[in-house]
Amino acid sequence: MSGCFTSWSNSPMTGADHGNDPLPPRVVEALRCSVCASPLKSVERTLRCSAGHSFDLARQGYVNLLHARIPAGTADTAPMVAARADFLASGACRPLADELARVCAEADGLVIDAGAGTGYYLAHVLESAPAALGLALDVSAVALRRAARAHPRLGAAVWNLWEPWPVGDEVASAVLNVFAPRNGPEFHRVLRPGGLLTVAAPAPDHLRELGDLVLSVDERKEERLDGTLGEYFARTGRTEVRRTTELSPRQIRQAVEMGPTAFHLDRGDRRSRLDALSEPQAVTVSFTVSTYRRL
Repeated sequence: MSGCFTSWSNSPMTGADHGNDPLPPRVVEALRCSVCASPLKSVERTLRCSAGHSFDLARQGYVNLLHARIPAGTADTAPMVAARADFLASGACRPLADELARVCAEADGLVIDAGAGTGYYLAHVLESAPAALGLALDVSAVALRRAARAHPRLGAAVWNLWEPWPVGDEVASAVLNVFAPRNGPEFHRVLRPGGLLTVAAPAPDHLRELGDLVLSVDERKEERLDGTLGEYFARTGRTEVRRTTELSPRQIRQAVEMGPTAFHLDRGDRRSRLDALSEPQAVTVSFTVSTYRRL
């Protein structure tokens, strides 16, 4: 679900395909049965609880713990995920990934990425925090096919972030949330006392030059963010990154097609305007990274 738009040099992560490996044992220890909330154990390529509920590990390495359909327009589709993966593979979001890695470098336990998408940002965090391991949660199974392969210390599980998470209490040292739904009570529940919450969000002027090709950002987004989390967390820092960069027509298309606007390309003349792009365009890239400590 997460994304970002800019253009810098590429930063390759681990090149191996980890999708066929079982989930890391410490990740399995943190998970709970989504039916009865009992602890899970890994038996070959299946997760089972003591009540007999079981969840098979997909061929690509993730586990789907959902037992209900997701409404249309909620999960990222295959074309959206492909656009994001191509955009990220170019190194376009390296500055944001570097900032998240810097903030989370001291993580020494489980890092949960809530809305992990393809796992790009979580993989960068794990590279900077050798004592950490990661759990990627996202409602899009298509995205988690890639996340499961993003890093050897990463496990991926399909879940709707608005529902109570299939994760134990106080099992995480850090929670990462990049342009994704924010469930304050669950952030608080799964973090250990003093645990770190890191939230990345677009600023109001983010991609403003693209007009309604992308969804606008609420001017009061930061105020609402602090209000939403204030009951559970104390803000400890906020970093702003604002730059102007040049995006190619292909990158602009990917930036549009990887986000929520992808569900609305046929409204108005958005698709025809994308098709008509032929020249690079200078755009503003602007976002905030906010850190909080669990109260």
